[in-house]
Amino acid sequence: MKIRSITYFDDLKWPLDNQRVQTASEFMGLARQSYEGSGFEIQTTRLATPPFPLIFHGDLHHETVSFAIELEKRSLASGFDYVSIGPALPEYPDSYSILPEVLTNTQSTFVAGIISSFQGEIHPAAIKKCAEVIKRNAEISEDGFDNLRFAALANVSPGSPFLPAAYHQHNGQPGFAIATEAADLAVTAISKAENLNSARKELIQLVETQAQEIAKIGQDLESRSGVKFSGVDFSLAPYPLSEQSIGTAIERMGVPAVGFHGSLSAVAVLAEALERANYPRVGFSGIMLPLLEDTVLALRGFEGKLSVSDLLLYSAVCGTGLDTIPLPEDVSAGQLYALLLDLAVLAQRLRKPLTARLMPIPGRKAGDQTEFDFEFFANSKVLELDAQPITGLLAGDDPYELKSRVNGD
Repeated sequence: MKIRSITYFDDLKWPLDNQRVQTASEFMGLARQSYEGSGFEIQTTRLATPPFPLIFHGDLHHETVSFAIELEKRSLASGFDYVSIGPALPEYPDSYSILPEVLTNTQSTFVAGIISSFQGEIHPAAIKKCAEVIKRNAEISEDGFDNLRFAALANVSPGSPFLPAAYHQHNGQPGFAIATEAADLAVTAISKAENLNSARKELIQLVETQAQEIAKIGQDLESRSGVKFSGVDFSLAPYPLSEQSIGTAIERMGVPAVGFHGSLSAVAVLAEALERANYPRVGFSGIMLPLLEDTVLALRGFEGKLSVSDLLLYSAVCGTGLDTIPLPEDVSAGQLYALLLDLAVLAQRLRKPLTARLMPIPGRKAGDQTEFDFEFFANSKVLELDAQPITGLLAGDDPYELKSRVNGD
């Protein structure tokens, strides 16, 4: 298990306050020293701001791009690896169209767009804008890689340490949270178990042992620095090696191949085990199924055994939604809207956070192999999207409330 990220949250303003960036950097140095001194491997450090439309007055377009460029420059110089300037917001419709320009002018900055709120509203106009952003982002570079730095957010509250979902509560005090890369714990628990109950018990124990130690250090950091410790997003996020693959864990539970029936049951059991574990949680705290970040998922996608529809189905019982999904170049904004709408209503009805990182690949059609040269990716093939543009009542732009079924609502 690794710490995927220590994410620092601050209510940064524009123009940037150099002292606040320096304070964030000093805290991160202390945090890195504390966690590494206790034996944890830290993969990245990240800085997240409130949603960028709430930061500015005046020319939103010009200010946002300038802010992103300057924040990335100063943050990287101060020791951070990545930056998030938060999501575009439905109440600021023009904020979505700025996002491709932000990505064009930065390399380590992540952005997002709200498509449904954690107050229970679906925003069709915002979903359409996110679909258009995905199409435009795919044109920034020759391989479509820049959509890695954009996600559509459904029912995602502030404080998640995973990018691109990370954003800070506007006017909130500085804080930090920990994101884990822990799919290997599931592989370990399942590989040594005699039955399902013992596997679940072992996984819970492994998670609690690690998470409680992470939290203990976090609470000590809070008392020493005054920076609020928000909790641990102890998600079973993978790395593209077989022993660090959530796909490996699913198949060792007895599913012949991820994508076959039984996969949903395996994902649900793993997710429910995380819910049983006792630790201060934040963010998703679930099962992550990023196709291109998981060796086994990538292989099953390549073999045609794992589809977009399968991954959307598994989102109903796990953590994050549709993540790093390679799609054909010619996928239309209308098709993307249909998929994102399904994701948004699933998040609202189940009262759970879901995100979508969809990656149309220039020059590729369904069935073509991906060719990314990136440490955190395992290549797969471009998946077919079984969708057509929506017409009629569901194609309207007016927001609407969708109540949850959770707890009898």
